[in-house]
Amino acid sequence: MSGDSILRVFMGYDMKRAFAAIQTDVNAVLAPYGLRMLTFSVLSVIRDNPGLRQTQLAEILAIERPNLVLILDELEGLDLVTRTRARDDRRAYELKVTLKGRRLAERSFVAVTEHDDRMARGLSDEERAALHRALRQIQSNGRSSDDARQVSRP
Repeated sequence: MSGDSILRVFMGYDMKRAFAAIQTDVNAVLAPYGLRMLTFSVLSVIRDNPGLRQTQLAEILAIERPNLVLILDELEGLDLVTRTRARDDRRAYELKVTLKGRRLAERSFVAVTEHDDRMARGLSDEERAALHRALRQIQSNGRSSDDARQVSRP
């Protein structure tokens, strides 16, 4: 019997523990590329959506805008992404990866794919697909941050 067995009845706790293992492993995999899980995610989404605006990226990845600005500053400083003012709205920035960023994103994507396969070792293709479906269903069942603020506490 493990010391946390009382918590192991909660799927959220098991997800937290699994995510901690995934995050530790993926950050180790990404370290040689100078990336972390979050910077890899930002770089990958920008690569696949050239011209994406900062506000759209923040929504896609569920990142607070001030935190995203810091990440973009880092990636821009490394010459991996560029921010240019949108022609139709001078307050907005459009994002693109540089050639250096594209090459890094492609190499690191291969490494993260290998990481993902290693973390799912022992799961069949059907089980992996079911896991993805279950996690997305749980996400859709969750409260938005606005809903969570409105919940009254006893």
